[in-house]
Amino acid sequence: MSEPSAFPIAPLLPEVRATLATSSRLVLEAPPGAGKTTQVPLALLNEPWLAGRRIIVLEPRRLAARAAATFMAEALGEPVGATVGYRVRFETRTCADTRIEVVTEGILTRLLQDDPELTGIGAILFDEFHERALAADLGLALALDVQATLRPDLRLVLMSATLEGERLSRWFAAPRLSSAGRAFPVHIVHPPARTQEPLEQQLVRVVRQALAEHPGDVLVFLPGRREIARVRALLERALAASAAAVECVALHGDLSLAEQALALAPAAPGMRRVVLSTNLAESSLTLPGIRVVVDSGLARELRFDPGSGFSRLETVTISQAAADQRAGRAGRIAPGVAYRLWPQSRRLEAARMPQMLQAELSGLALELAAWGVTGAVDGLRWLDPPPPGALAQARELLRTLGALDLDGRITALGRRMLELGAPPRLAAAVLAAPPERHALVADLLAVLEARSPLRGEAAGSDDLRLRLTALHAWRDRGGAGMPVPADGAALAAIEQAAKGWRRRLGARGAASGIPDSHALGELLAPAFPDRIARRDDHDPRRYTLANGRGARLAERSALAGEAWLVVTELKPAPGDSLILQAVPLDPQVLEERHAGRFTHVRTARWHAERATVEAFEERRFGAIVLARRNVPVAADDARAALLDAVRERGLELLPWDEAAMRLRRRVAALRAWMPELGLPQMSDAALLDGLETWLAPRLAGHTRLGTLAGADLLQALDALLDPQQRRALGTHAPEAIRVPSGQTRRLDYGERADEEGPVLAVKLQELFGLTATPRVAAGRIPVTLHLLSPAGRPIQVTRDLEGFWRRTYPEVKKELKGRYPRHPWPDDPLTAAPTHRAKPRGA
Repeated sequence: MSEPSAFPIAPLLPEVRATLATSSRLVLEAPPGAGKTTQVPLALLNEPWLAGRRIIVLEPRRLAARAAATFMAEALGEPVGATVGYRVRFETRTCADTRIEVVTEGILTRLLQDDPELTGIGAILFDEFHERALAADLGLALALDVQATLRPDLRLVLMSATLEGERLSRWFAAPRLSSAGRAFPVHIVHPPARTQEPLEQQLVRVVRQALAEHPGDVLVFLPGRREIARVRALLERALAASAAAVECVALHGDLSLAEQALALAPAAPGMRRVVLSTNLAESSLTLPGIRVVVDSGLARELRFDPGSGFSRLETVTISQAAADQRAGRAGRIAPGVAYRLWPQSRRLEAARMPQMLQAELSGLALELAAWGVTGAVDGLRWLDPPPPGALAQARELLRTLGALDLDGRITALGRRMLELGAPPRLAAAVLAAPPERHALVADLLAVLEARSPLRGEAAGSDDLRLRLTALHAWRDRGGAGMPVPADGAALAAIEQAAKGWRRRLGARGAASGIPDSHALGELLAPAFPDRIARRDDHDPRRYTLANGRGARLAERSALAGEAWLVVTELKPAPGDSLILQAVPLDPQVLEERHAGRFTHVRTARWHAERATVEAFEERRFGAIVLARRNVPVAADDARAALLDAVRERGLELLPWDEAAMRLRRRVAALRAWMPELGLPQMSDAALLDGLETWLAPRLAGHTRLGTLAGADLLQALDALLDPQQRRALGTHAPEAIRVPSGQTRRLDYGERADEEGPVLAVKLQELFGLTATPRVAAGRIPVTLHLLSPAGRPIQVTRDLEGFWRRTYPEVKKELKGRYPRHPWPDDPLTAAPTHRAKPRGA
């Protein structure tokens, strides 16, 4: 076993100890292979401030947690579970004397929730913090809260190879230490793909090239287990033909402990290795003998799938930080080479997006409620806070499941869900199931959290029962005579998870056989109360969900003909979503076990063809209407339905008259000319947003919009103006002005009045004696004059009346005097008397 001094981080350990002796926080940067994961906890074990308490090391992956604990235990010459142990999902190796405990996933959160004082714990080390796992961000926020209020002596250390160290150090208010490590240069190569060459074929070709041109073992990064299996088969076939002394080894999270140990062990003498790994090998794990890295540039990461309501693994392009970490694996023991199977011109994202910003947050929301955070999360310190929209959506789901009350406080059911350790939806299913069904529930949990094991034509089936049938057949027959084509390795991984759930639930034995047609629907209804669906009476492929949305079955659905479904997975679409996975449901189960979700609702709606409001009394399950009868329309019913009709169809549904539209145009113009007056917005968008304010009071007694009058709308709009604004409108954007003839003429505020000013159409003779163009808006805006002949026909359009009299009037007089001899045409219009009449006969 290596001595501590053999690790590159060894020179930094005294400074780590000295820093934590005086500071309760530390940011530690060290490259892959420096030894931070195993050497830092061991170096702190006997520090005086620790006083015999435990060190918790948070690892993002189970395999890394087991490997780190095993390595440290062997360094102490002890078995795992003595001084050093670990706790991962469904597996614990610790004892009363354990001092270093490596944990994963939500285990740290459970420790914090169960004992906020963290009795017996002196330090928490967040390893690989750059991965920004949701559990790590939550654990850190809670740990900081504990440190600030209950345990100022608690040490918190953030460790990683690729941290934004300076930013993190400032936010964390902590010293920052960096280890240079001991890395050798790595030559980066971007081998071009051949025309139409699949990625897996390119990987095999590049691996063979690497084995031929470079010494040492080869580490190949692939996104997941299936890709590893396919590449391994292709590579072993190619290597067998060349009789090379090379073995292919897989490394991923679904391997047994023995298989994992084999992957982490050195190659036999005279044998070279190709390790086909997921992103597990990016960091934390020590792989001996690696001199070459072949990187597909892909990884499988958790992403929230709104269709299923769960976070699922998706294949994504890695970040630049991950690419650098992967390449660094080739330079651990000697100069190496890294082949990157993407164009050199491609630019990767600098760092991985925090899981907090892209995950489903119902589990986080439940943890926060248990911590006492029911509203804004500002009371906790977050490097990246939960998105408010996603958090609100998560809390609404928890209320639907019964985990939170209306005020956002955790319920007794919510606490039981937390203790179970399953996602909230699935925890709700477990807690609603009778004990005799726990074996089947365990299978459901394992199947829903995994990728589909089905293959061939069955792979696209939307009937969840097929996955349970495949699992039970594999379990009952040992893989022989499978009734449904499925991947045995995938089923084995699902079975391992199911065993863990059976132990946790205390189930005796495993479920077998073909599940009863409606058994799964009965078990899943408490988990997906919002996605219980009823078939449309007029369209057999369309369903209405309890949340009010629509969904459709695929053309060749295995669920065709089912009247009720529990939908576990949807593909969102602009119209109806597509049902990707569901199980049938006996509606009698809803009557017997979900009676509280049935309601009697009085509702009203706008009937477009009849242009009136109709009222109904409905019996519903959620938003699913089960029965309906007509009832008389009440005043409140009508008002709400009429407002909804206007929102849906627009303001053109209202009986506007010219007076109301003129008021809107005047207000819009004056808002543009004199914004300091603060006039209300009367655009279509603003009026639609404010229907409750201006329109609703005018709808009293109406069941039809047609019974409204234009005067009602005018009064409704006028009520939006206060007295001072009303006076300002009359002064600065008047409806009409008095002209020199003594007559009052209306101003026309057109659609572009805010830009072009109002228009005054007036006979020329009525303006005799007027030298300056009339203005509005406190003189800021000139009126556009449409000068008319005595017959009311346009003569001239001008905003410069003085210039018209001087330059244009003589020509107009010469042309029109003979045509209109009974009307005055003075030589000097500025001194003539204005008139709107013709000269008397004989004058």
